[in-house]
Amino acid sequence: MNAAIIFVLLLVLMLTGMPISISLGLTVLAFLFTMTSVPVESVALKLFTGIENFEIMAIPFFILAGNFLTHGGVARRMINFATSMVGHWHGGLALAGVLACALFAAVSGSSPATVVAIGSIILPAMVKQGYPKGFGAGVITTSGALGILIPPSIVMVMYSVSTNTSVGQLFMAGVVPGLLLAFCLGLTTWFLARKHNYPRMPKATWKERFTAFRKSAWGLLLIVIVMGGIYTGMFTPTEAAAVSAVYAFVIAVFVYKDMGLKKVPKVLLDSAAMSAMLLYIITNAVLFSFLMTSENIPQAMAAWIMDKGFGMISFLFVVNILLLLAGNVMEPSSIVLIMAPILFPVATTLGIDPVHFGIIMVVNMEVGMCHPPVGLNLYVASGITKMGITELTVAVLPWLLTMLAFLMLITYVPQITLWLPNLVFK
Repeated sequence: MNAAIIFVLLLVLMLTGMPISISLGLTVLAFLFTMTSVPVESVALKLFTGIENFEIMAIPFFILAGNFLTHGGVARRMINFATSMVGHWHGGLALAGVLACALFAAVSGSSPATVVAIGSIILPAMVKQGYPKGFGAGVITTSGALGILIPPSIVMVMYSVSTNTSVGQLFMAGVVPGLLLAFCLGLTTWFLARKHNYPRMPKATWKERFTAFRKSAWGLLLIVIVMGGIYTGMFTPTEAAAVSAVYAFVIAVFVYKDMGLKKVPKVLLDSAAMSAMLLYIITNAVLFSFLMTSENIPQAMAAWIMDKGFGMISFLFVVNILLLLAGNVMEPSSIVLIMAPILFPVATTLGIDPVHFGIIMVVNMEVGMCHPPVGLNLYVASGITKMGITELTVAVLPWLLTMLAFLMLITYVPQITLWLPNLVFK
């Protein structure tokens, strides 16, 4: 009964158009002060201790690094390198977009940042070459979602904070699925381009490829620094985020010189605003998690599922449906912070690996970012292409179906996710 009251109250507040973070906070406070005898001091203490977490510091640093890279010419050089490698295949420039999104995802940690950085450069070039605008928009909207699956990933950090799962293992677990999804999206792009005979580019010489690689090497080196530093034990994921922010600043301002020092305050301000928004959501989500636990809702749900004889297969199917529906009304950060504390205890009771479950949640978030009405990537791509959301929704459909098929594969073949972390961390 209490669970029903909590979720109905949350839903009603969200339907009024109130931001998710405020809806969460008001739901918790309204329930605690009217239905329980929890003292107000414990709420204040939980608010403070909820974000007193070392891993959370990684979020503002990764956001800052992504913003420096977006403004600092790194994306353009990655596109040139990707184009030199795959531009001569069917739909070459579109394939270069997929590859560039995968490379940029590995340094930014954010899907919207990837769509903006790659899309704003490659979409006009595709239209100029004769590609339909909808085709280019579909490629970039869905490939940009790789930003939260290929490590480092801000959403993975949030899942780690919510469930006390190792960030390092989550990052490593995202590598193979991220590369596999990039391949699947590329295959869909190539198939459609070949079917419709879209333009190809002249094949680049090995000298041109090496030149493009050399120019993009400073940006690509960030992948090696962050991932290599974490897995050699030189620094933690949080320290890696700080290192990536400083490195991104140096290459954007002093190496590539595409961003003047006058632009730095604006980048810092934008990053601070986005970080504050995410931290506010986290704080309220921590309160919501505290309420769930104090009312024994996850434990009751786990007991009910076990009692009904739900197996691992049926539970994961229900979880996917639930998360895809949540993706219709919420953005990824909110979904992870609300759903993870509820679903995680049930998953572990059924014997599902915490790292595997985290990757399933992240892939669901990726799909959610590419379909209406709240798909963040759709809105970002709409701003770049000046296309309507309905038109964009139709455009992304082939790639969206590919992502749904990939979600089923990742859900029921855990070895794809767990092979690399088991290899590295055993």
